[in-house]
Amino acid sequence: MATFDYEMQADPNPNIGLIVLQSDERIEQDFRRLLPLSVNLYVSRVQSSPDVTPQTLRLMEAHIPDSARLLPRPVSFDAVGYGCTSGTAQIGQGRIGELLRQGVETRTVSDPLTALIAACNALGVRRLGFLSPYIADVSGRLRQVLLGQGVASPVFGTFAEAEEQRVARISGRSLVTATRALAQQDDIDAIFLSCTNLNTLDVIAPLEYETGLPILSSNLVFAWHLCRLVGQPMAGMVGDSRLAALEIPRID
Repeated sequence: MATFDYEMQADPNPNIGLIVLQSDERIEQDFRRLLPLSVNLYVSRVQSSPDVTPQTLRLMEAHIPDSARLLPRPVSFDAVGYGCTSGTAQIGQGRIGELLRQGVETRTVSDPLTALIAACNALGVRRLGFLSPYIADVSGRLRQVLLGQGVASPVFGTFAEAEEQRVARISGRSLVTATRALAQQDDIDAIFLSCTNLNTLDVIAPLEYETGLPILSSNLVFAWHLCRLVGQPMAGMVGDSRLAALEIPRID
């Protein structure tokens, strides 16, 4: 048997950790398209219910630290994110950050709700057309939190679905039809397609061209914010998205 000497190699790329819902089938696929190759992505899952209600969303609070602990220990994380828009609204943005830091050491934290507010600020958006897949009780809390941070959603539409497996299979055609209807309403600055489990990326650029409005989605704003936190550009695989085209420096 031969025993060989070896040397250690440092990795200069920034590291992002992502906590994904057990029931989410979309976010990892989208992040492969949105994050550049210059970013290392590490994923852990958090126990979640197949049904989406305010109560089931809040149950995730107890499991987030353990999920964060499953991220690889030797890695020095530049950012860690919790991938649930409505769950963040129910549990609270500040609390989400605390729970992530209980499980893993990281320079910064994010979530889709925090990312959406940052994106709205960057684009000058104060009035959203809001499209949700979920029942009104779930969307109501999210819209309330947005309003408290200066972003109103006077135009609202929903698919009124409570099962995650059905949300993941809502067609692009359905998203386009609903978004077109919302875009016909007056006095909105952008449209938001809420939920990390919605398949939105391929409809964003065409809808922006058609409506003349910025089209935001949970995964788009979340990936954009995480890239901003680690000082990297997005991968540019969502066409001519207005958000992806913004050149904004790293958040320190």
